[in-house]
Amino acid sequence: MIFAAGLGTRLKPLTDNMPKALVPLAGKTLLQWQIERLKAAGITDIVVNVHHFPDMIINYLKENNHFGCNIQVSDERDMLLETGGGLRKAKAMLLEVGKPESSKNDEPILICNVDILSNIDIPTLCKAYNPDEMGVVVVSKRETQRYLLFDKENRLFGWTNIATGEVRPASIASRTNSLPLREGAGGGLLAFSGMQVLNPRIFECMDAAVQAKGDKFSLIDLYLSIAEKEILRAFIPENYRMMDVGKINQLSEAEQFAQNLQ
Repeated sequence: MIFAAGLGTRLKPLTDNMPKALVPLAGKTLLQWQIERLKAAGITDIVVNVHHFPDMIINYLKENNHFGCNIQVSDERDMLLETGGGLRKAKAMLLEVGKPESSKNDEPILICNVDILSNIDIPTLCKAYNPDEMGVVVVSKRETQRYLLFDKENRLFGWTNIATGEVRPASIASRTNSLPLREGAGGGLLAFSGMQVLNPRIFECMDAAVQAKGDKFSLIDLYLSIAEKEILRAFIPENYRMMDVGKINQLSEAEQFAQNLQ
């Protein structure tokens, strides 16, 4: 699934007239970059969620024959549901698209953000997924303010904002005092990189999130709420390079980054 429903406020004024997913970069749209990366990895059954200028994305996909993929659109034009709510809304598509009845509920779901470019090797990421666990989350050692917290077995157990000192859930605050900072394998604080591979059982964990927050909730909040019972592990790519194409003043740098990925 490609999360493409965001408003793209940091890319204004471009996104005053187009969705973030259709912002051009090195001769392609951000959406095309993601679709082609998935297709190159053998993933052709894709769901794209939309909210901001949704018809522009729908028409763009039709005009390009869905880039030779089986693409379905999860329409959130009535309400932007954030990542967790967006995934939940697309449940029927994700469990059915291109899959026989006998296996449709067993295959993992790869999720990426439309505005994050990287050199990640998707097949290697998919191999890291363990069907006996809830999933793997792509993280890196980059500097930021908000980090996911992992134990020595690289199992997710919390989140922190080092600028404010906030820790979630509050019950694990004492565990953070001995964590190494950004040391990678063996636990520590690692930055989320906008991609994950999830067990379809994730949908069974969403009822509590909906009861607490309604249809609109984030995947990170969901992960934190289930981390004590379910295993989500860090995946730290080797020689990883990524760029969040989030700000208008970064587009020239992003152009060069994208060209180097080809």
